[in-house]
Amino acid sequence: MSKQKPSIPKGTRDFQPEEIARRNYIFNSIQGVFELYGFKPIETPAMENLSTLMGKYGEEGDRLIFKILNSGDYLSKADDNLLGEKDSLRVSNQISEKALRYDLTVPFARYVVQHQNEITFPFKRFQIQPVWRADRPQKGRYREFFQCDADVIGSDALFNEVELLQIIDTVFTHLGLSITIKINNRKILAGVADYIGFPDKIIDITTAIDKLDKIGLEKVNEELMERGLNINAISALQPVLQLKGNHQEKIMQLKAVLNTSELGKKGIAEIEEIFSILDINPLKSNVELDLTLARGLNYYTGAIIEVKANDAKMGSICGGGRYDDLTGIFGLPGLSGVGISFGADRIYDVMLELNLFPRNILTFSEVLLVTFGNEEHKYAQKVLSEFRANGIKSELYPDLAKMKKQIQYADKNKIPFVLIIGTDEIASGKLALKNMKTGEQNLMSADEIIEYLKQYKKQ
Repeated sequence: MSKQKPSIPKGTRDFQPEEIARRNYIFNSIQGVFELYGFKPIETPAMENLSTLMGKYGEEGDRLIFKILNSGDYLSKADDNLLGEKDSLRVSNQISEKALRYDLTVPFARYVVQHQNEITFPFKRFQIQPVWRADRPQKGRYREFFQCDADVIGSDALFNEVELLQIIDTVFTHLGLSITIKINNRKILAGVADYIGFPDKIIDITTAIDKLDKIGLEKVNEELMERGLNINAISALQPVLQLKGNHQEKIMQLKAVLNTSELGKKGIAEIEEIFSILDINPLKSNVELDLTLARGLNYYTGAIIEVKANDAKMGSICGGGRYDDLTGIFGLPGLSGVGISFGADRIYDVMLELNLFPRNILTFSEVLLVTFGNEEHKYAQKVLSEFRANGIKSELYPDLAKMKKQIQYADKNKIPFVLIIGTDEIASGKLALKNMKTGEQNLMSADEIIEYLKQYKKQ
């Protein structure tokens, strides 16, 4: 009987060398910009205490946390009555004390509180690590994926928001991606809800208007009606939903609409300050004030940021915002912060679709040394050491095989050059370097080849 073919859990992936090379290009690009702006790296464990995670993501989020069974006889701590009732949620909390992290934000909050006496505030941190969610796997949604986060905590200054916008702009400029950065402010949305007479319906209002691009104005108005707003409130909301013009014109219109809302006016002032700083140092990317942007509304308290790729049909590829009390959930209130998170998986898909990855990142070895016998193989080992000492990524075919087989190996592994070493080449000191793409072959000394390959890499 044949054995079952091995597999991996749904929602996880194996990564081939080419995929890792492309992904590392994204990670390294993002990390380089984080470091350029003075952010420091931290790492937190893959697993946290369950008590750290539970209750921080809402009821739905709690269900998506991967729990880890306790070691040993974990059922000994389970309540027999709950086992009999098959109350899986409460039983799981008794037999599991740890869980895989759901995101990087809550562990970061725990980290700040736990290490508060070792941290200098404001604290600028970045993290690039995997997270896990027991979600239903589908295209673009996985159970294991990476997040690339940067946060500033312990500062109210709106300059932090501007620097995060500059980071976004710098990262995507480096990656060659044309983007639009959309920004809004939670206080403005609260002011709008107050203006139309339904301050307690802010979540319902923003949930509906967040769909404006997808379903259109008429459907949004229908949903608002279903969510309990009356005709007068929906009518009053229309000018806001249909704001036109650049950010200065939109702000002028908002000031007229929200002139009686103190919270709304504060939100407008914050947006104005961000744009005034950007006017001094403009970004390469387009920045747009979007009043329908309402991502993470329960979480954010000030600025809201979302990034879309201009040339590909894809959801948000980066987002973030301001939160007033990240660490309060762990007993350290009053620390305001602002952060962004790059969606590496979505960025990867967009760059692959638009063919934006540099060709040289898939070159794992630059030259393969090809030999025909024992003496040539020994000679090639010395050449190999010279190449590597000079930073040339190189390898020697390990077995004594026919030239055709060695050349095929280079071709299949996309190695751009092969160095053919035979007795004649050893005797003359001139080695045959073959360009696998053009077929051109030249005789050069080892030192000349090293310089040639160094120049080739710069092209």
